[in-house]
Amino acid sequence: MSSNNPFKSWLGDKSRATPLGTWLMAAAPATAEALGYGGFDFLVVDMEHVPVEFTDLAHILRAVGCTPADAVVRLAWNDQVLVKRALDAGARTVMLPFVQNAEEAKAAASYTRYPPHGIRGVAAVHRGSRFGTIPNYLKSANDDICTIVQLETPEAIERLPEIAAVEGIDALFVGPGDLSAAMGHIGNIAHPEVQALIEKAAKDAHAAGKPVGIVGPNPDMVRRFIGYGYDFAAIASDIAMMTGRASEWLGQLKGVEKAPATPMAAY
Repeated sequence: MSSNNPFKSWLGDKSRATPLGTWLMAAAPATAEALGYGGFDFLVVDMEHVPVEFTDLAHILRAVGCTPADAVVRLAWNDQVLVKRALDAGARTVMLPFVQNAEEAKAAASYTRYPPHGIRGVAAVHRGSRFGTIPNYLKSANDDICTIVQLETPEAIERLPEIAAVEGIDALFVGPGDLSAAMGHIGNIAHPEVQALIEKAAKDAHAAGKPVGIVGPNPDMVRRFIGYGYDFAAIASDIAMMTGRASEWLGQLKGVEKAPATPMAAY
């Protein structure tokens, strides 16, 4: 795996601790930069559930690029144009939501690679190539890009082996929030049936030889996921951490006992 993409190189490095990240929901470069210095290995720029446009994306990527963290861009859909624009804006690791089968995974892989291995559109100058200054970018970019597909339903988990076998898919990511909803337990990723399928996904990914990641709402849940064997994990989001600490401190000042946190649908 290419050393030019830190996140991609971490996926194959069993000697390092599990990479830990968080979600960026504030759509703010300053928040992204602050968390990048906060010790996270990666930060997920959410373009699916947050009003982040491509101009915003470039600013957020610049902010994260100043820090030791690496950026993962979660796009709004598995779409050729969205992928092309994200890569040209400087994304090197992209996450595509709601991939249900091998055919959709093949499409995702093709969107992120230049011909002959894919159908990514070619431009001579853009932020991804450092405005044309990276030598041989068109020949090296395919190796540097990391493509992650999200499995968010029981049907997708069932098809995990065939999805994992698709050439050009570098990692899988289980979306526990949508998975719990699809299983009839919306908002309750701690439900035993949901947890059992989450654990199965990790085992099946390892059997297929493919790294797999996940997100959890709190440290206890993330530790549980890592115990299942997840290779990288995100915890909550910038907004969740900010509002959680605000609620905690206000509760202390007002003498109100804070209600215990319950596992909620996660990103």
